[in-house]
Amino acid sequence: MKRKRAAVNEVFGMAVERGYFNQNPLNGFRWSAPEVADEVDPDCVPNPAQAARLLTAAKTLPGRAPHLYAFFGCMYYAAMRPAEVIHPQKSQCRLPASGWGLLNPKGGVVMAGKEWTDHGAVHEIHSLKRRAAKAPRPVPIPPVLVRMPREHIERFGVAPDGSLFRNAAGNNVDAAAYGITWRRAREAALTLDEHALELAKRPYDLRHAGISFWLASGVDPAECARRAGQSIQVLFR
Repeated sequence: MKRKRAAVNEVFGMAVERGYFNQNPLNGFRWSAPEVADEVDPDCVPNPAQAARLLTAAKTLPGRAPHLYAFFGCMYYAAMRPAEVIHPQKSQCRLPASGWGLLNPKGGVVMAGKEWTDHGAVHEIHSLKRRAAKAPRPVPIPPVLVRMPREHIERFGVAPDGSLFRNAAGNNVDAAAYGITWRRAREAALTLDEHALELAKRPYDLRHAGISFWLASGVDPAECARRAGQSIQVLFR
């Protein structure tokens, strides 16, 4: 509601500037949003052993799953949002033969719909959340994640524009596609009790797990928030 109201307010503000209205009709309109539960349910967040089982399942399942193994790995080990994982190019990755590497994402791909983009495409490239246009957010990555994209590039190559992850048609990975693969990985890797808790129900829960692991490992909260691209207040909630 807040986002929609802000958008409408911008439209009315521009209408006032251009003389369509004498004043913004939203001025003086007061409304308080109802309280919502914006905290992450701990039962949904996998621990390192559970995350490893899920990623292994994603790697060994038939179909598109092996192509998405490194995709899910970026969400866990680098705490990236799905839109950010769709966008990275090989030039934004430092993947040494051994040791730690670096991911330097500079944008994200979101599904806006053909009616809402200037070029008529379904997807649109946006800046990173809480970042200026084309501003990067470098994230150090452990050796296990360095190996994932290296193996991915060796096995699947990269798209003509340098993107790491594309579907069979050469287009951006669709949310429905990686969602289906994630459900299959959960069915293969989790116990009945873990399913009942809705553990890692969404791929996004890998990001929560990665951030939680950083905090539990003693990484400074300010550095965790910087890597994750969020405020410290949101991080602790």
